[in-house]
Amino acid sequence: MTTSAVSIEKETVISERPHTFLRQTDGEYNGSIRSRFQSMILEMQESVCGALEALDGAGKFKEDAWTRPGGGGGISRVLQDGAVFEKAGVNISVVYGVMPPEAYRAAKASAADQKPGPVPFFAAGISSVLHPKNPFAPTLHFNYRYFETDAPKDTPGAPRQWWFGGGTDLTPAYIFEEDVKHFHSIQKRACDKFDPSFYPRFKKWCDDYFFIKHRGERRGLGGIFFDDLNDYDQEMLLSFATECADSVVPAYIPILEKRKDTPFNESHKAWQQLRRGRYVEFNLVYDRGTTFGLKTGGRIESILMSFPLTARWEYDHKPEEGTEEWKLLDACINPKEWI
Repeated sequence: MTTSAVSIEKETVISERPHTFLRQTDGEYNGSIRSRFQSMILEMQESVCGALEALDGAGKFKEDAWTRPGGGGGISRVLQDGAVFEKAGVNISVVYGVMPPEAYRAAKASAADQKPGPVPFFAAGISSVLHPKNPFAPTLHFNYRYFETDAPKDTPGAPRQWWFGGGTDLTPAYIFEEDVKHFHSIQKRACDKFDPSFYPRFKKWCDDYFFIKHRGERRGLGGIFFDDLNDYDQEMLLSFATECADSVVPAYIPILEKRKDTPFNESHKAWQQLRRGRYVEFNLVYDRGTTFGLKTGGRIESILMSFPLTARWEYDHKPEEGTEEWKLLDACINPKEWI
């Protein structure tokens, strides 16, 4: 008889955040990729939350810090019912554990890399979803992560694997072409600093990844997405992930500043709620990060932070051709080159 054990130890909420979530054997200041990536995501959480609170003007982030007995932990920050944001979450985690095979399949896209038994792992990342109140202000998602896996117990001496993943994508309910072009231009600028092939490659990857198969449409208007990235130097990829993370605020905040106070009516709000329903569907059915967290016994409140406070499903809803709602749906079905 086989059992599927929860492979990450249960978290303990703590009153004060520690200086590091790394195990002593990893070291906090030893210059390793683990320690430097942890520093990057901690700094990014601070800068993004600061920018969002300043823009909102009323809401404040609630913070929960947590640790696990075997090492690792995280910081969850959520702002709810602010002046601008219905819900905004910015989470970081640094965790150790053992992945059952089904979780490893969720973490790795390549079928060639699948392992038969439990796999020890290290994972660090920052994940955020921002849901504004105004239907003319777009939702934003970003996630940047670093994984390492050790050899399974039944294959001692096998090499350690590592990879980077992440991306930033925009999910509006209404299209303002200047906003979408601005957003994509910032993504392209970050990519071009490292490799001119990155933006077209990762833009297409984003369009393909955020495809809701049962609907035949994308979740939004894309951005960049990459995963299992380890075919470049580790230092280069760490710098690339940092550059992408640093691009979040300049890509998004100027759009919100223009759209957060746009007048709207009940029909605009209803359409926003329908598009949020699509957001929920994708995350529950297809998102690898959600799947990985649920299959490894991750912290539920942090995993489900991405869901909006409100969403809507209507039976057989189809926007009238030529309307602004139809234009958004058409762009989600037929991805465009925005720049």
